[in-house]
Amino acid sequence: MVVAVIIGCEIAFWVLLGAGLVARYPLRRPRLGAALLVCVPLVDLALLAASVLDLRRGATAGVGHGLAAAYLGFSVAFGHSMVRWADQRFAHRFAGGPPPVRPPRYGWARTRYEWREWAKALLGWIIACGLLGAAILWVDDAERTRGLVGWIHKLTVALVIWLLAFPVWETLFPRRPKR
Repeated sequence: MVVAVIIGCEIAFWVLLGAGLVARYPLRRPRLGAALLVCVPLVDLALLAASVLDLRRGATAGVGHGLAAAYLGFSVAFGHSMVRWADQRFAHRFAGGPPPVRPPRYGWARTRYEWREWAKALLGWIIACGLLGAAILWVDDAERTRGLVGWIHKLTVALVIWLLAFPVWETLFPRRPKR
């Protein structure tokens, strides 16, 4: 059940985002667009409620519960920048707005960008692992929550790989413009 709710929430996220941008720009209804965009985080709350209800009914925590925690954590951490990313492109395409801002390509500006993005990932990891830890404590049954512990390990490995592959790499070996 939780996996179906995750899929539904992902679809709802993009539908609300698209509807908010369509209302804002082509339909020229900025208030309606803003209201729809404000509803985007409500999708995360619906997912959290479904996951908690499933655990409360006695379900063994599985892949879906771990995925729900990861989705929530990273959605909260990256949600605002994703909305901004989409808004810039939509405004440029449909409302004559300026070209979208691109991430820096070289030097210390690129390195700072990579550290900022990793900091968002760290925030997502903190939220996701906090939710996983809370579920582990709440269920209080090691057998039923073994899968959640595995998710903490997987998310930690992914975060460390991201750290080494992007911000640390860019710090040690910053890209230089080709001459």
